[in-house]
Amino acid sequence: MVMEKTQYSDKVAGGKVNPSIQTSAPTIKDSRPDTPHVKYRPDIDGLRAVAVLAVVGFHAFPNWVSGGFVGVDIFFVISGFLISTIIFEGLDTGRFSFLEFYSRRVKRIFPALLLVLVACLSFGWALLLADEYAQLGKHVAGGAGFVSNLVLWNESGYFDGGSDKKPLLHLWSLGIEEQFYIVWPLLLWAFWKRRVGVLTVTLLIFLASFGLNIAGIAHDPVATFYSPLTRFWELLCGSLLAWLSLKQNAIRLTGPSATFPGLRAIAAFLALEGKRSPLRNALSIGGALLIAVVFLLVTKEKAFPGWWALPPTLGAALLIAAGPEGWVNRVLLARRTMVFFGLISFPLYLWHWPLLSFVRIVVSEAAPRAIRVAAVLLAIALAWVTYKLIEKPLRFGGHGYLKSVVLASLMAVVGWVGYGCFRQEGFPYRFPDIVNVKYDYKAEYRSATCFLDPDQAATEFAKCADHWSPNPSNDLLWGDSHAAHLYPGLKVLGSAAHNLIQRTASSCPPILGMTITNRIHCKQINDYVLREIALNKPRRVILAAVWTDYDWRRVESTVDALKESGVQDILLVGPVPQWTDGLPRQLWRFHERDVPQHRFPLRMDIGLNIGPMQIDPLLADFSRRAGIGYFSPINLLCDAQGCLTRIGDSGDALMAWDYGHLTTKASVYLVSRFPKFGSSAN
Repeated sequence: MVMEKTQYSDKVAGGKVNPSIQTSAPTIKDSRPDTPHVKYRPDIDGLRAVAVLAVVGFHAFPNWVSGGFVGVDIFFVISGFLISTIIFEGLDTGRFSFLEFYSRRVKRIFPALLLVLVACLSFGWALLLADEYAQLGKHVAGGAGFVSNLVLWNESGYFDGGSDKKPLLHLWSLGIEEQFYIVWPLLLWAFWKRRVGVLTVTLLIFLASFGLNIAGIAHDPVATFYSPLTRFWELLCGSLLAWLSLKQNAIRLTGPSATFPGLRAIAAFLALEGKRSPLRNALSIGGALLIAVVFLLVTKEKAFPGWWALPPTLGAALLIAAGPEGWVNRVLLARRTMVFFGLISFPLYLWHWPLLSFVRIVVSEAAPRAIRVAAVLLAIALAWVTYKLIEKPLRFGGHGYLKSVVLASLMAVVGWVGYGCFRQEGFPYRFPDIVNVKYDYKAEYRSATCFLDPDQAATEFAKCADHWSPNPSNDLLWGDSHAAHLYPGLKVLGSAAHNLIQRTASSCPPILGMTITNRIHCKQINDYVLREIALNKPRRVILAAVWTDYDWRRVESTVDALKESGVQDILLVGPVPQWTDGLPRQLWRFHERDVPQHRFPLRMDIGLNIGPMQIDPLLADFSRRAGIGYFSPINLLCDAQGCLTRIGDSGDALMAWDYGHLTTKASVYLVSRFPKFGSSAN
């Protein structure tokens, strides 16, 4: 995260000031006498420490602090407060300079970020398969251009790779902050020049952004999480606090802004500098309690941000408003250890996630606790070295504008290299062809038409090229992505006499009445398909899903409804083998450890999820009792030596292109073993 400091703050880290007893730091300006400044407060560095340690703790040990990810929201408030204070003071005194402002941002952000981006590209070259490295290149380009949140938003979806295997996933928050830093100074300057009520406009934008956040979390939580429009309110909360804090100095609260209830009282309170009071202590303790409660109660399963983002945002604002004399601020946040972590919070935030992510990629599954502890300690060490040897020398001293130009040029080069990695598809020549899997599931599964995306409703099936035949020769494929991956095989092996209808939707199993939090249209989709069945009477219905992800027993309601609709032939397709880290990576891991042969085995038993093996006999037993057909991919593909990994020596001959979705050749292989029309379980 991006945090503004002054030269004075760096003296604290050097041991020249004891932050645990520092209560009223003098005002220190940057090297240029006309540069706006912010009075240093060690307690704000301590609040940064709370935020970054919460985020690091959540990523490394998610069971310890379930809501630690809201540390990002605390950072947003701090950044909005400090940056807006600089802008407001500069505009008020007539000394604000866009060139100076953005030059300082470059010197503050680019040194550590450049180092982390280059390190990720270097380690990725050695550790990531082609598709993974191509994605990393795209994320490097997005990070260098400060649009990571938009890149991640665009690629999110059911088939998106696991978040713990994206080393630069955390740069989404930096993208939102930088977009704020680009837009907000320009807006404030324009309002100020035209003598528009800045506080009124700030409040209106704050309320609009918060309203979009509340409205969006219900129907598009991914967009609400990544969009700057639904996140700016958190930074603007800090901006409002900055405006009110400066009110008594030179800014008059007049006009429409004065009509907002309580603003005069808040501004008057914030102007009481350096004075302890019960009210300051209450604000400080109340803010700390709000943050602590959210850390303990919020989980990643909650609809976030939404209303859940309000308590940590308000808590951070209360702690800042309490001032350095608030009890929590002076007793806890201003301690030397907390200030130390606050000073290195930006490089620590940058380093910790790539280290944990690469550990996850190398180790497979959840890394042992000792390894995660070591990764966190290494991140702290790298953050301190980055701060002392890279960030401070480049940020302060002479040749400020020249440094900014050089840093910006280097960032452009790194972004260009990242984009080149993406365009070159991750340089696949680094690995054998068999693990260089590039599968166009959108075309093969007919995404967005016959295989609906998570945000599509049943009406989108109108775009599907499949049309019901007037005679009873229709075969219906119904289910989620594990039904859609059967379509390529059914298409190749189907006869001209049988008309195939595909009605599939990601993360939506063929279970009537089921509601899924992140798939709001699923119930409606299944109801729609059942109505089509009742109207068109297909001769066979094939039901398939990744049954391990749902309460599969509820499929009985679907079977009963199909029988009532007159369907005579129902085929339930069981789970396919699932690989913990994806089949291509598991094969490569086997190849690397198989010394000296370095084989790519036809069958493999390492890296298999046990879930499909456990529920397969249960589904088979249910099908026998229900009097419907059952096909077991597990029985076909797996034996005592493991499960079939490939039916050839090229990437397109692998059984799965990710953790369990079939390639086209695998789909044909599997469907060719399906029971004939009217036969019993396989």
